[in-house]
Amino acid sequence: MAKDGPAERMKRKDYEKELEKLQVELCHLQDYVRENKLRVIVLFEGRDAAGKGGTIKAITEKVSPRVFRVVALPAPSDREKTQLFFQRYMERFPAGGEIVIFDRSWYNRAGVEYVMGFCTPAEHERFLNLCPQMEKYVIDGGIILIKIWLEVGMDEQERRFKARIDDPVRQWKLSPMDLESFRRWYDYSLARDLMLKKTSTKDAPWNIVRSDDKRRARLNCIAHLLGAIPYKRIKKDKIKLPKRSDKGRYNDQASLKKMSFVAQRY
Repeated sequence: MAKDGPAERMKRKDYEKELEKLQVELCHLQDYVRENKLRVIVLFEGRDAAGKGGTIKAITEKVSPRVFRVVALPAPSDREKTQLFFQRYMERFPAGGEIVIFDRSWYNRAGVEYVMGFCTPAEHERFLNLCPQMEKYVIDGGIILIKIWLEVGMDEQERRFKARIDDPVRQWKLSPMDLESFRRWYDYSLARDLMLKKTSTKDAPWNIVRSDDKRRARLNCIAHLLGAIPYKRIKKDKIKLPKRSDKGRYNDQASLKKMSFVAQRY
Protein backbone atom coordinates (compact mmCIF):
# COMPACT_ATOMS: atom_id res chain seq x y z
CA MET A 1 0.00 0.00 0.00
CA ALA A 2 1.36 3.44 -0.90
CA LYS A 3 2.33 5.72 1.95
CA ASP A 4 0.68 9.15 2.06
CA GLY A 5 3.19 10.74 4.44
CA PRO A 6 6.47 12.36 3.36
CA ALA A 7 9.55 10.16 3.30
CA GLU A 8 13.18 11.16 3.52
CA ARG A 9 14.49 12.02 0.09
CA MET A 10 16.61 9.33 -1.48
CA LYS A 11 20.36 9.93 -1.52
CA ARG A 12 21.95 10.30 -4.97
CA LYS A 13 24.41 7.45 -4.38
CA ASP A 14 21.63 5.02 -3.42
CA TYR A 15 19.52 6.21 -6.35
CA GLU A 16 22.25 5.73 -8.93
CA LYS A 17 23.06 2.26 -7.59
CA GLU A 18 19.43 1.10 -7.90
CA LEU A 19 18.93 2.88 -11.22
CA GLU A 20 21.85 1.05 -12.77
CA LYS A 21 20.33 -2.32 -11.79
CA LEU A 22 16.97 -1.38 -13.25
CA GLN A 23 18.49 -0.03 -16.46
CA VAL A 24 20.26 -3.36 -16.98
CA GLU A 25 16.86 -5.06 -16.72
CA LEU A 26 15.41 -2.57 -19.20
CA CYS A 27 18.05 -3.72 -21.68
CA HIS A 28 16.99 -7.33 -21.13
CA LEU A 29 13.36 -6.28 -21.58
CA GLN A 30 14.34 -4.54 -24.80
CA ASP A 31 15.90 -7.72 -26.19
CA TYR A 32 12.79 -9.74 -25.35
CA VAL A 33 10.39 -7.18 -26.82
CA ARG A 34 12.42 -6.99 -30.02
CA GLU A 35 12.82 -10.75 -30.45
CA ASN A 36 9.18 -11.53 -29.69
CA LYS A 37 7.74 -8.59 -31.64
CA LEU A 38 5.79 -7.31 -28.66
CA ARG A 39 3.92 -4.02 -28.94
CA VAL A 40 3.84 -1.84 -25.83
CA ILE A 41 2.45 1.60 -25.02
CA VAL A 42 3.47 3.39 -21.83
CA LEU A 43 1.82 6.74 -21.22
CA PHE A 44 2.73 9.28 -18.57
CA GLU A 45 0.35 11.88 -17.27
CA GLY A 46 0.44 14.25 -14.32
CA ARG A 47 0.46 17.90 -13.42
CA ASP A 48 3.12 20.28 -14.72
CA ALA A 49 6.43 19.71 -12.89
CA ALA A 50 5.34 16.23 -11.78
CA GLY A 51 8.56 14.74 -13.19
CA LYS A 52 7.41 13.11 -16.43
CA GLY A 53 10.40 14.22 -18.48
CA GLY A 54 13.00 13.08 -15.95
CA THR A 55 11.30 9.73 -15.52
CA ILE A 56 11.17 9.12 -19.26
CA LYS A 57 14.84 10.10 -19.55
CA ALA A 58 15.78 7.59 -16.83
CA ILE A 59 13.90 4.86 -18.71
CA THR A 60 15.36 5.61 -22.14
CA GLU A 61 18.90 6.64 -21.17
CA LYS A 62 20.55 3.25 -21.78
CA VAL A 63 18.26 1.62 -24.34
CA SER A 64 17.87 1.85 -28.10
CA PRO A 65 15.63 4.63 -29.49
CA ARG A 66 14.65 2.14 -32.21
CA VAL A 67 12.88 0.05 -29.56
CA PHE A 68 11.96 2.67 -26.95
CA ARG A 69 10.35 5.46 -28.98
CA VAL A 70 9.25 8.64 -27.19
CA VAL A 71 6.27 10.58 -28.53
CA ALA A 72 5.64 14.12 -27.28
CA LEU A 73 3.13 15.71 -29.62
CA PRO A 74 2.77 19.51 -29.92
CA ALA A 75 -0.60 21.23 -30.09
CA PRO A 76 -2.64 19.89 -33.04
CA SER A 77 -2.32 21.63 -36.40
CA ASP A 78 -5.35 23.08 -38.17
CA ARG A 79 -5.53 19.90 -40.26
CA GLU A 80 -5.27 17.61 -37.22
CA LYS A 81 -8.08 19.51 -35.52
CA THR A 82 -10.42 18.25 -38.26
CA GLN A 83 -9.40 14.59 -37.78
CA LEU A 84 -10.89 12.05 -35.42
CA PHE A 85 -9.55 12.95 -31.98
CA PHE A 86 -7.58 9.73 -31.48
CA GLN A 87 -6.23 9.67 -35.03
CA ARG A 88 -2.93 11.51 -34.55
CA TYR A 89 -2.10 9.38 -31.54
CA MET A 90 -2.86 6.08 -33.23
CA GLU A 91 -0.52 7.03 -36.08
CA ARG A 92 2.32 6.78 -33.53
CA PHE A 93 1.30 3.40 -32.09
CA PRO A 94 4.00 0.69 -31.95
CA ALA A 95 4.79 -1.92 -34.54
CA GLY A 96 6.16 -5.32 -33.52
CA GLY A 97 9.26 -5.00 -31.35
CA GLU A 98 8.57 -1.44 -30.19
CA ILE A 99 7.77 0.29 -26.91
CA VAL A 100 6.17 3.69 -27.44
CA ILE A 101 6.29 6.11 -24.51
CA PHE A 102 3.78 8.96 -24.66
CA ASP A 103 4.92 12.08 -22.81
CA ARG A 104 1.33 13.20 -22.40
CA SER A 105 -1.22 11.51 -24.58
CA TRP A 106 -4.85 11.49 -25.62
CA TYR A 107 -5.58 12.29 -21.97
CA ASN A 108 -4.81 15.92 -22.78
CA ARG A 109 -8.53 16.10 -23.47
CA ALA A 110 -9.31 15.07 -19.89
CA GLY A 111 -6.81 17.55 -18.44
CA VAL A 112 -5.49 20.72 -20.02
CA GLU A 113 -8.03 20.87 -22.88
CA TYR A 114 -10.94 20.50 -20.47
CA VAL A 115 -9.64 22.87 -17.77
CA MET A 116 -8.46 25.56 -20.18
CA GLY A 117 -11.56 25.42 -22.36
CA PHE A 118 -9.82 24.10 -25.49
CA CYS A 119 -12.64 21.57 -25.94
CA THR A 120 -16.34 21.80 -25.26
CA PRO A 121 -18.01 20.08 -22.29
CA ALA A 122 -19.70 17.75 -24.77
CA GLU A 123 -16.36 16.81 -26.34
CA HIS A 124 -14.92 16.18 -22.89
CA GLU A 125 -17.84 13.96 -21.88
CA ARG A 126 -17.69 12.06 -25.17
CA PHE A 127 -13.97 11.43 -24.64
CA LEU A 128 -14.48 10.03 -21.14
CA ASN A 129 -17.20 7.71 -22.42
CA LEU A 130 -15.36 6.47 -25.51
CA CYS A 131 -11.82 6.28 -24.11
CA PRO A 132 -12.29 2.97 -22.21
CA GLN A 133 -13.81 1.42 -25.34
CA MET A 134 -10.90 2.58 -27.49
CA GLU A 135 -8.34 1.27 -24.99
CA LYS A 136 -10.07 -2.10 -24.79
CA TYR A 137 -9.94 -2.28 -28.58
CA VAL A 138 -6.20 -1.54 -28.47
CA ILE A 139 -5.55 -4.17 -25.79
CA ASP A 140 -7.70 -6.78 -27.56
CA GLY A 141 -5.55 -6.11 -30.61
CA GLY A 142 -2.50 -7.37 -28.71
CA ILE A 143 -0.93 -4.14 -27.46
CA ILE A 144 0.23 -3.96 -23.84
CA LEU A 145 -1.03 -0.63 -22.43
CA ILE A 146 0.45 0.81 -19.23
CA LYS A 147 -0.93 4.09 -17.83
CA ILE A 148 1.01 5.98 -15.15
CA TRP A 149 -0.09 9.11 -13.32
CA LEU A 150 2.65 11.03 -11.47
CA GLU A 151 1.16 12.71 -8.42
CA VAL A 152 3.12 15.73 -7.18
CA GLY A 153 2.04 17.67 -4.11
CA MET A 154 1.07 21.34 -4.07
CA ASP A 155 4.09 22.49 -2.06
CA GLU A 156 6.57 20.47 -4.11
CA GLN A 157 5.15 21.77 -7.40
CA GLU A 158 5.57 25.32 -6.13
CA ARG A 159 9.16 24.61 -5.09
CA ARG A 160 9.96 23.23 -8.56
CA PHE A 161 8.35 26.17 -10.34
CA LYS A 162 10.35 28.64 -8.23
CA ALA A 163 13.54 26.69 -8.94
CA ARG A 164 12.84 26.97 -12.68
CA ILE A 165 12.33 30.73 -12.39
CA ASP A 166 15.76 31.12 -10.77
CA ASP A 167 17.63 28.74 -13.10
CA PRO A 168 18.49 30.09 -16.59
CA VAL A 169 18.90 26.57 -18.04
CA ARG A 170 15.42 25.57 -16.88
CA GLN A 171 13.41 28.74 -17.49
CA TRP A 172 12.36 27.38 -20.89
CA LYS A 173 10.29 24.80 -18.99
CA LEU A 174 7.96 27.55 -17.76
CA SER A 175 5.26 28.59 -20.21
CA PRO A 176 2.19 30.78 -19.70
CA MET A 177 0.18 27.53 -19.70
CA ASP A 178 2.31 26.17 -16.84
CA LEU A 179 1.70 29.31 -14.79
CA GLU A 180 -2.03 29.09 -15.44
CA SER A 181 -2.05 25.43 -14.36
CA PHE A 182 -0.33 26.51 -11.13
CA ARG A 183 -3.10 29.03 -10.48
CA ARG A 184 -5.87 26.51 -11.22
CA TRP A 185 -4.65 23.73 -8.93
CA TYR A 186 -8.10 22.63 -7.78
CA ASP A 187 -9.62 22.78 -11.26
CA TYR A 188 -6.95 20.31 -12.33
CA SER A 189 -7.61 18.19 -9.22
CA LEU A 190 -11.30 17.89 -10.11
CA ALA A 191 -10.43 17.05 -13.73
CA ARG A 192 -7.97 14.39 -12.51
CA ASP A 193 -10.54 12.84 -10.18
CA LEU A 194 -13.14 12.63 -12.94
CA MET A 195 -10.61 11.18 -15.40
CA LEU A 196 -9.47 8.49 -12.97
CA LYS A 197 -13.05 7.57 -12.11
CA LYS A 198 -14.16 7.23 -15.74
CA THR A 199 -11.06 5.71 -17.37
CA SER A 200 -9.40 3.46 -14.79
CA THR A 201 -10.79 0.12 -15.90
CA LYS A 202 -10.01 -3.55 -15.37
CA ASP A 203 -8.49 -3.69 -18.85
CA ALA A 204 -6.50 -0.46 -18.52
CA PRO A 205 -6.11 0.67 -14.90
CA TRP A 206 -4.32 3.83 -13.84
CA ASN A 207 -1.17 3.34 -11.79
CA ILE A 208 -0.42 6.29 -9.50
CA VAL A 209 3.14 7.11 -8.44
CA ARG A 210 3.88 9.76 -5.83
CA SER A 211 6.59 11.99 -7.25
CA ASP A 212 7.54 14.51 -4.57
CA ASP A 213 10.82 12.59 -4.40
CA LYS A 214 11.84 12.43 -8.06
CA ARG A 215 14.42 9.72 -7.52
CA ARG A 216 12.06 7.34 -5.76
CA ALA A 217 9.38 8.06 -8.36
CA ARG A 218 11.69 7.17 -11.25
CA LEU A 219 12.78 3.92 -9.65
CA ASN A 220 9.20 2.98 -8.77
CA CYS A 221 8.03 3.70 -12.32
CA ILE A 222 10.77 1.56 -13.87
CA ALA A 223 10.17 -1.28 -11.42
CA HIS A 224 6.45 -1.19 -12.21
CA LEU A 225 7.13 -1.16 -15.94
CA LEU A 226 9.40 -4.20 -15.66
CA GLY A 227 6.75 -6.02 -13.66
CA ALA A 228 3.94 -5.15 -16.05
CA ILE A 229 5.58 -6.66 -19.15
CA PRO A 230 6.29 -10.40 -18.93
CA TYR A 231 9.82 -11.00 -20.21
CA LYS A 232 12.75 -13.37 -19.92
CA ARG A 233 16.44 -12.79 -20.41
CA ILE A 234 17.51 -13.72 -23.92
CA LYS A 235 20.63 -15.91 -24.02
CA LYS A 236 23.18 -14.46 -26.41
CA ASP A 237 26.63 -15.56 -27.48
CA LYS A 238 29.44 -13.46 -26.07
CA ILE A 239 30.50 -10.83 -28.57
CA LYS A 240 34.09 -10.99 -29.83
CA LEU A 241 35.79 -8.28 -31.84
CA PRO A 242 37.04 -9.56 -35.20
CA LYS A 243 40.70 -9.16 -36.11
CA ARG A 244 41.25 -5.82 -37.82
CA SER A 245 42.35 -6.27 -41.44
CA ASP A 246 45.65 -4.71 -42.59
CA LYS A 247 44.55 -4.78 -46.21
CA GLY A 248 44.99 -1.34 -47.78
CA ARG A 249 46.89 -0.11 -44.74
CA TYR A 250 48.14 3.52 -44.83
CA ASN A 251 48.70 6.47 -42.49
CA ASP A 252 45.10 7.59 -42.14
CA GLN A 253 45.99 10.37 -39.66
CA ALA A 254 48.43 12.10 -41.99
CA SER A 255 45.61 12.68 -44.46
CA LEU A 256 43.80 14.81 -41.85
CA LYS A 257 46.65 17.26 -41.17
CA LYS A 258 45.44 19.86 -43.67
CA MET A 259 41.85 19.76 -42.39
CA SER A 260 40.30 22.30 -40.06
CA PHE A 261 39.92 21.05 -36.47
CA VAL A 262 37.79 22.49 -33.69
CA ALA A 263 39.84 24.48 -31.16
CA GLN A 264 40.73 22.37 -28.11
CA ARG A 265 39.46 24.72 -25.42
CA TYR A 266 38.99 21.97 -22.83
